[in-house]
Amino acid sequence: MLDLETLPVLKKAIGDRARADKKLLEDLRYDVRLFAGSVRSIQRRSTTAVSLVASDGGNNKLVFDPFFVQLVRVTDSYGKELCLDVVSPTTDTDELSKNQFYPDGTPRTALGKMMAGLGVNPPLLSQLCHMIPKGKDIREHPEKVKPHWVLEYRDLCEWAVLYDRICNYTFGTDTLIVRDGLLRSKIFRGEYFIIWRQNIEEAIKRIYQQDKRRIYLVGIAKHSKVIDRYRLAMAIEGIFSSGDARYVHVPRDIEKKAYIWQEYARGAEVEEEEGQVTERPKFVAGDMFLVRFGSRSGDPIWAIDIFSSQSDKAAEIFGYLLSDSIEGFPVPFYPLCLQKAHEYAQIVDFDLEIFQDEIFSAVRDILPHEKREIVDAWRLNSDLSSRRYE
Repeated sequence: MLDLETLPVLKKAIGDRARADKKLLEDLRYDVRLFAGSVRSIQRRSTTAVSLVASDGGNNKLVFDPFFVQLVRVTDSYGKELCLDVVSPTTDTDELSKNQFYPDGTPRTALGKMMAGLGVNPPLLSQLCHMIPKGKDIREHPEKVKPHWVLEYRDLCEWAVLYDRICNYTFGTDTLIVRDGLLRSKIFRGEYFIIWRQNIEEAIKRIYQQDKRRIYLVGIAKHSKVIDRYRLAMAIEGIFSSGDARYVHVPRDIEKKAYIWQEYARGAEVEEEEGQVTERPKFVAGDMFLVRFGSRSGDPIWAIDIFSSQSDKAAEIFGYLLSDSIEGFPVPFYPLCLQKAHEYAQIVDFDLEIFQDEIFSAVRDILPHEKREIVDAWRLNSDLSSRRYE
């Protein structure tokens, strides 16, 4: 504990630091005032003509040292399973890549379809994502491979499901597709994410031309560095006053100040700038908006990316999202469709016990017959010790 004699000294030091850094808050308030005049109210729109579809892949992992298993499961808000796979840090990624295709080379999974659509050649996951190790490295030096690559694989599967849903499905009604997370990613190698964005744009145009159906795409983040940076300044300036649900577009210059890597705030607009030589936007496919679906000043504010080519449809898109967010539960004023997708994607309760039992059984089966009772005894003792907390 702090000594009572040090508290006044510490209090004075904190006060001095706050006064010295006052200009930082003033700068943030100035930034906020730059877009304060662009705040707009959201008018609720009927969802009878728009189907709200979300996809989410929960972080379902189980550790039974020395085994670590990641269950990759992506579902939509109707509970339909769109992707299911099981990987571990020692999974041969060359074999994993082959599993995405049939023997004749045609795509078998959503990830395979995305790899084919992006022109990944050779069709290897390590070629698509620089964070996924080569199969040779895993086979020869598994101890040097960082285990977090399985999470990058899960993210790739989520992006693939989104790609497959838009590029290869037929829509019977106007549809708003909601992604858990912003429409930004740094896991794609080279310019593959640019191709991803361009293919989605072309698919949306094709669907409207052929079927007269409008497809909208947004990504929602529960946490955002932009919100964290400007939350206090926005409250002081009264950006989102009480009364209506509201939204405001965040200029790219404001975004850049919140990110360490400024390329994470460079979107498709730089491709239209004439007479300037700039790096192509490799990581961003959306324009950011700050949105409050509640009517009170203290209601939560979310960072939402609208697909860049559709940012001019913000009022319409947020009108549809408002209708869904009002019913949000258990997270208030957060799209219900996304919460449902997350609920379906998670492996919990009885399903989790089944999954855990399968891991025990798999480990047991690889042991010599005379050693299998060790796993049985270990599992029994583990179950008994955990019951005291139930």
